[in-house]
Amino acid sequence: MLDPDTLRSVAPSVTPAPPMGETDVLILKPADLRPLVETLKHTHDYTLLLDITAVDNLDRPQPHGARFEVRYLFRDRTFTRTLMLKVPLHRMERGIETLTPLYPAADWLEREVWDQYGVVFEGHPTLKRILNHMEFEGHPLRRDYPIDRRQTCTVTQDIMDEMQPALDARGLDPKRDHLMLLNLGPSHPASHGTIRTLVALDGEKIVAGVSEVGYLHRGFEKSCENHTYNQIIPYTDRLNYCSALMNNIGFAKAVEEMLDVTLPDRAIFIRVILAELSRIIDHLVCLAAGLLDMGAQTNYWYLFNPRNDAYDFLSKLTGARLTNSFMRIGGMTHDLYDGWEADLRHVLKKVDEGVSETLTMIQHNRIYNDRIQDVSPLSAEEAIGYGFTGPNLRASGVAYDLRFARPYYYYDTFDFDMVVGSHGDTHDRLMVRFEEIRQSTRIIEQAMDRIPGGAVCVDDRAITLPPKSAVYSTIEGTIDQFKLTIDGVRVPAGEYYGATEAANGELGYHIISDGSGTPYKVKVRAPSFLHMQAYPHLIEGYQVADAIMTLGSLNIIAGEMDR
Repeated sequence: MLDPDTLRSVAPSVTPAPPMGETDVLILKPADLRPLVETLKHTHDYTLLLDITAVDNLDRPQPHGARFEVRYLFRDRTFTRTLMLKVPLHRMERGIETLTPLYPAADWLEREVWDQYGVVFEGHPTLKRILNHMEFEGHPLRRDYPIDRRQTCTVTQDIMDEMQPALDARGLDPKRDHLMLLNLGPSHPASHGTIRTLVALDGEKIVAGVSEVGYLHRGFEKSCENHTYNQIIPYTDRLNYCSALMNNIGFAKAVEEMLDVTLPDRAIFIRVILAELSRIIDHLVCLAAGLLDMGAQTNYWYLFNPRNDAYDFLSKLTGARLTNSFMRIGGMTHDLYDGWEADLRHVLKKVDEGVSETLTMIQHNRIYNDRIQDVSPLSAEEAIGYGFTGPNLRASGVAYDLRFARPYYYYDTFDFDMVVGSHGDTHDRLMVRFEEIRQSTRIIEQAMDRIPGGAVCVDDRAITLPPKSAVYSTIEGTIDQFKLTIDGVRVPAGEYYGATEAANGELGYHIISDGSGTPYKVKVRAPSFLHMQAYPHLIEGYQVADAIMTLGSLNIIAGEMDR
C-alpha cells in the first residue's frame, strides 16, 4: 500500500479507503488529481492506465456528499500492484483536469465518461461523443436517464473536427499539398467490424488519420443495471463474440469473487479448458482474416476449417455455436458430455495441423514477411501508454499476462510459456498469436489429463439452481428455484474490479453491488477499445494496404469495443 502521508506532500486531500480485494484505493479532491497522478507515474511507476469510469450515486448513499464520482484504475510497471483513485465531484460544472498529457489512453476513456455521464475533463483536446451519436441528448448512464428512450441519428458526422487539428499539427493542407481524404469503412470487409477511419493520403501514403467507433453500441452497461447477474451472462457473449465463453467466465469469476465463493475443482478445470479453446478460436479468426486481407486464401481455409471443428464441439457441449451462454454464477449449466475427450483431442489435432501447414507456407515466405515486417511498429513504452494488454502488448516486448502476473484457476500449476515479441510490428502481433495457439493447446492437454470428478457448481441454493428432481418433488426445491429466478443472486453490497486474460488482453469487470440481485453498476474494461485508439498513430507513414494488415493484427472486435 502506498503511504498516504508521503503522497499528501503533493496531494493534501489524499485519504486511504478500504481496498477492493487486491486493489488499493485512495480518495482525493479533483484539484489534487493531476499532481498525484504525475507522482504515481514518475515516482511509483504506475505506468499503465487501465480504465476510467464514473459512478452516479443518485440511488444510493453518497459517502462523500457527491452525486458523481470518477474512478481511475492503474497498474504499476511490474503489473502486480493495482490502484484505484476515487474523485468525488461536488460541482459538475467545474469538471476535472484531463490526464491526456500523461497517458495517451486517457483520450478515449475520458471521452467515454463525458459521453455516458457528462463529466467535463478540462483541457481535453477533443471532448465529444464517442459511443453515442452526435445528435444524442443527455447522458445515458446517469441513473435518471430512462432506459426506453429512443434517439435516432439523422446526419452523418464528417469528423473533420478531429482531422483538421491532426493536419495542422503536421503542417499539412489538403489543397496545397494535394492530399486526398478517404474513408476506410465503416462497412467494409477489411475494416474487421463497423469501424470508420478517415485518412489523409499523399498518393498511397497515409499522412494523418482519425478513427470513429460506436456504430455497434448496444447499451450493455445500461442493460446490466436492469437485469439480474445471471441474466447478464448472455449479454457478455456479444462483447467479443469470437471468444464468447471467455466473456462469460470473466464476468462470472468477478461476481463469484464478490460472493467469496470458490468453485469446485472440476468446474475450474472445465473453465480453463473452455477459455483456452476460446483463445485458440479467437486467434484463428484473427490470423485467417489477416492472411486473407493480403490475398492468402489457401491459408484461410487451413485455419478456418479447424475453427469450424471447434465450434462443432462447443455446439455439442453448450447447444450454441457462437454465443454460448454456458456459464452461470457459481458454476455452469451442466457437466461435460460422454465422449468429450475424444472430440476435443480431435479438434486440437486439427488445429495443430492447420497451424503447422500455414506456418510452413508463410514463415519463410518473402511476400508475407515483406508485407508485414517493420510495418506499424509500436515500442514497449508507447504500447503501455496507449493501455495495450494481451498479445498486442506482448508483441511489443512487454512480458505481461494475467495468467502469470496474477495467477487464477491454477494457471500457475500448468507448464506453458508466455509468448513475447521484440519489435511490436504487424509481423510480431500475428506471430505471437500463432505461438499462443500452441501454448493454449498445451494447457488444454494438461487440464484434460488432470481434470477431477465431482460437481460443476457450488452447493449453495442462494447462488445456484437446485436439481430439477428437487424442484419437481419438494417444496423447498420449488421455492429455491422461484426465488433465485425472480430475485437473482444477491451479491453483498460493495465494489470490485475483477479481470481475466482474455484473447485480446485484460478483460475487466468493475462491478458495484447494492446488495440486491441486480448490479448497481457494471463497467467493462474492453481491450479492443484501447487498442483501436492507437490505430491512427500506427498507420501514419504507411500505405493503405499496410493499414489493412495493421488493423487485422490488432484483432479489433467491434462488439467488445462499442459495447
